[in-house]
Amino acid sequence: MDDDDRTAAHDTSIELPTPSSEEADVEVEREEDAPEPAELDAETRARRDAALRHVRKFGDPVLRATALPVERFDEDLRHEVVRMGELMHDALGVGLAATQLGVLHRVLVYKAYVDDPVTALVNPVFEWLSDELETAEEGCLSLPGVHVEVERHARVRVRGQDETGRPLEIEAEGLEARVIQHEVDHLNGVLVLDRISREARKDAMRAMREAQEPAEHRPADAA
Repeated sequence: MDDDDRTAAHDTSIELPTPSSEEADVEVEREEDAPEPAELDAETRARRDAALRHVRKFGDPVLRATALPVERFDEDLRHEVVRMGELMHDALGVGLAATQLGVLHRVLVYKAYVDDPVTALVNPVFEWLSDELETAEEGCLSLPGVHVEVERHARVRVRGQDETGRPLEIEAEGLEARVIQHEVDHLNGVLVLDRISREARKDAMRAMREAQEPAEHRPADAA
């Protein structure tokens, strides 16, 4: 990466800016090329529904909480990471933050592409963010029915640790960079709703309400 693509020096950690309340209220939620829920076979749908029952939804206060740094890298943490990876897979997600499961640990897992392994990132800190920005659609396992266009940095470098405490440094671009930024937002109590315009947020809230309504109660044009 060229120096002029970076927004901070190598030894300076930075945080994504928190959107102002004027514009306030990831997961890029499905694996790339994953079928839409309506296309799922019964077994896959059942696993997805079961996994999503563990994910905290919009309105739960924990989604607005700031996660705390992990200090103990023990068997409990490793079990937590394995469980997060399994729930993410079953929910057809590409990323999951611990706060989405009600756990205030600075832990996230992600798998941006089908052939990639699951990556666990503990205590993530951005070292730089590219000046180049990209806009793409994101969904969120905590926001059923919501898909919105979100602007993110095209490339990032993030440092942290794996579930054993081993230091990690990841340079990512494209979808991987987007997923990492989305999940770090979750660890800071920020949702995709906070990164879109007021008008887009109104539409997103409407879509979420319709997604949660029983089919028989929806207007004909929303079914």
